[in-house]
Amino acid sequence: MGRSTARQPRRGTRSDGDGRVSRARRRRRRRTARVTLAGLAFGAVLVTAGAAVAYWRETRPPVTDDQAADVADALDAADGTAGPDPSAGTPSGTSSGSASPSASPSAKASPSPSPSPSVIDIPATGPGTFVTAEADGTTVGTGGRVRRYKVLVEEGLDVRASAAAAEISDVLADRRGWTRDGTNSFRLVSSGSYDFVVKIATPGTVDKICGAAGLLTRGEVNCAVGTDVVVNLKRWVLGSPQFDGPIGEYRALIINHEVGHRIGHGHETCPGPGLPAPAMMQQIKGLKGCVANAWPYDRDGDYLGGPSVS
Repeated sequence: MGRSTARQPRRGTRSDGDGRVSRARRRRRRRTARVTLAGLAFGAVLVTAGAAVAYWRETRPPVTDDQAADVADALDAADGTAGPDPSAGTPSGTSSGSASPSASPSAKASPSPSPSPSVIDIPATGPGTFVTAEADGTTVGTGGRVRRYKVLVEEGLDVRASAAAAEISDVLADRRGWTRDGTNSFRLVSSGSYDFVVKIATPGTVDKICGAAGLLTRGEVNCAVGTDVVVNLKRWVLGSPQFDGPIGEYRALIINHEVGHRIGHGHETCPGPGLPAPAMMQQIKGLKGCVANAWPYDRDGDYLGGPSVS
């Protein structure tokens, strides 16, 4: 008999009817695999985005009631209108100092007594870049934790970073300052890790830095955001009409109040008529019978405190 000419299916294949079904199944499996891979890729994007959002939230400056209150009170004293920028969300810092409603961004001032130049120009804004004061590693204070800090001055200003750093160092080293508590020392640094930074900047740059944290400073007041104490050049030069004292004392109040927050002190109020106002008092709101004072301690080492403000 002759051999059959019909071809037998090869091992592992199916006849025409079953073959069509098998090919359709393979196509469905490939589509399913592509969808699964796409889903996994999209999920990875979501996870990455979620991690980025979480990181952004975790690295935002901390918010405290004391810090949020300072900026509002400073603007209240300036012109009766205060508060966080309603378009910027929750406030994240503090403000110390207030504005002189008659002061313009181009004003000149003679802040004597002061190591600053006798006449200092106050431009409305600057480049937003800073010069860091050089440091020799000197520590002021003899006990406890050493707080490392930097001093930065916006580029192009008449205030030299070295002069500002010397003045701030003198405030921190003063026997009436925070080193008197025996638990805090301070070291000016120009690089490496730090606990806080004092930045002196033009009104426009202050508005940008503070506004990014949700604080409305309107070119008038200082603020504190995270580890940054941001000092408005206008206040550094002109002081505050609400503070009855020389410009050097007003600058000492800015530093002592903000550093006080950083070492754990909250707001305090007047302890009694005729007594020195605490450095941690919001003196910009009024003295409540106390007398203006920039220092946390007196020359005898007694703490010039008052009742806590809850």
